[in-house]
Amino acid sequence: MHGQLTQWTRDIAAVLAQPPGHPQLRALADWLQRLGLADHVLFFVHEGRSPPLAMFDSLPPGLRPHLVGEYRAGLYGMDPFHVACRSAVADGLYSLGQLAEEGFGEGELFRRCHRQLGLGKALGFIVSLEGRGRAVLLLLHGGESGAEELRLLGSAAPVVEPVLRSAWAVYRREGGDGLDRVGAVIARFGRGVLTERECEVARLLLEGHTNASASQRLCISKGTVKVHRRNLYEKLAIGSQSELLALFVEALRRS
Repeated sequence: MHGQLTQWTRDIAAVLAQPPGHPQLRALADWLQRLGLADHVLFFVHEGRSPPLAMFDSLPPGLRPHLVGEYRAGLYGMDPFHVACRSAVADGLYSLGQLAEEGFGEGELFRRCHRQLGLGKALGFIVSLEGRGRAVLLLLHGGESGAEELRLLGSAAPVVEPVLRSAWAVYRREGGDGLDRVGAVIARFGRGVLTERECEVARLLLEGHTNASASQRLCISKGTVKVHRRNLYEKLAIGSQSELLALFVEALRRS
């Protein structure tokens, strides 16, 4: 036991000895992977309705388009961790199952970013940051997390939290304002052409919402969402959600 504690202490010291930001995040990810607590580690910062900021990941290039690109392109709107960051959920370690609503396992996010990749379980640390952002350190693992793994992760929280907060401080110091270019474009998309409500519906559609989930988010009926959707399509001279996405991509390119 003494030897295990000594190694644990050395590992923590090695992580914290790295410069804040990417080097420290890399050391943290390597440590968690050596402990067998994660196959892949991802760090996102969630701020309001904007697409999450992708701060770090340990993914091989072949997985990055699925777990970062597609996620930020709109699937994040269905992610239980993103929803939790926008609610009053306390900081801490959570499993995907603790946060997911009924039927999540049948949805597009699970199919494309979890089941398809054989990553059956996901755990995540939620950490409040300076300002209005919240960090999620997502740990993806193909196997079941037993009691010992959860205990180890709980013990790692005093290391995880300062590493994430330090990385956020570095990002802001280097010029990040918490709303990246994608978020800024999505926030102003449709202004001057669409009504405020139509802009809200357009943003939700770009985030990957259906008529049903958009109606729940806006507290209006599905029929009203359909009317707004039809009107905004007409004003933008498009006929589908894919064409809406193409307009957004063009706006992003021009920015």
